Amino acid sequence: MGKGGMSQGEKKDGEEVNMAAWLMGVNTLKIQPFELPSLGPYDVLVRMKAVGICGSDVHYLKTLRCADFVVKEPMVIGHECAGVIEKVGSEVKTLVPGDRVALEPGISCWRCDHCKGGRYNLCPEMKFFATPPVHGSLANQVVHPADLCFKLPDNVSLEEGAMCEPLSVGLHACRRANIGPETNVLIMGAGPIGLVTMLAARAFGAPRIVIVDVDDYRLSVAKEIGADNIVKVSTNLQDIAEEVEKIQKAMGTGIDVSFDCAGFNKTMSTALGATCAGGKVCLVGMGHHEMTVPLTPAAVREVDVVGVFRYKNTWPLCLELLRSGKIDVKPLVTHRFGFSQKEVEEAFETSARGGTAIKVMFNL
Repeated sequence: MGKGGMSQGEKKDGEEVNMAAWLMGVNTLKIQPFELPSLGPYDVLVRMKAVGICGSDVHYLKTLRCADFVVKEPMVIGHECAGVIEKVGSEVKTLVPGDRVALEPGISCWRCDHCKGGRYNLCPEMKFFATPPVHGSLANQVVHPADLCFKLPDNVSLEEGAMCEPLSVGLHACRRANIGPETNVLIMGAGPIGLVTMLAARAFGAPRIVIVDVDDYRLSVAKEIGADNIVKVSTNLQDIAEEVEKIQKAMGTGIDVSFDCAGFNKTMSTALGATCAGGKVCLVGMGHHEMTVPLTPAAVREVDVVGVFRYKNTWPLCLELLRSGKIDVKPLVTHRFGFSQKEVEEAFETSARGGTAIKVMFNL
């Protein structure tokens, strides 16, 4: 039901028509029917209950592309999701109708060297929700492999289940950087990914975390949910040297690992300059497709640059951290909308505006 009480699952000949939010063109979303594939023996039919808006969703809406992925025909949007099992395939043994689940959105081939080596997030044949040409999950129902649907603990909500997707990015980044109790962490960017990376780093034992942003509101949220210190910076490249000193002073000790959760020339240059000799800089955000950064000064200090792309094998850890209370993502969900045409448009406008919006969530 939408917030206005309007059901989006229309009826045709007594049968429910599966409705979804389709990206039709630049700044054009339309709720219309979405025909699902047949249920395979290892698949489940999931009724969506919570779907979050990601920055990539907004990129697709505004430009029809994100990095190298280009939308060439209408596509169902959305990939941060959780729901309730309605049907299971004949060979599914681990889930039953009524189970609440969080969905990992990427289906890898399990045949390539990356998959066989355990790094399935790098699979060249990955079929990922709302990454063209694959349809997403902002719909009444989706069909998905059962092994990519993870049962929620009783004390974890469906919204928290949907938040496992962005949280997984932070957890994977922390694994890549080997974060632990002796790792002091700098985070560039206090948007949703910066904030979940901060929560993940703390759960991994990071003793001190400084987070940097241009926005006062997001910095205040970061401080409220556990940052040890915050630093406001400008967008001016000429300020980097002065701001590096300011950031290092705010940390009060060496910065072992920096996470660039924005991915711009300035944020990456700042991270490279602020990180101590022998440290690591993890590039998590993808704001710029290409960057000009001072690699040589970083290289002579043996600062390692580590790439981060999506995640692998993170949902069980996400759910345990949420169940145990070691991570609380609830404060990050700032805006909620139902699933009507008007609300879908308003939700994406709210997310794109930024301001006080951190995570915008649909309740279906």
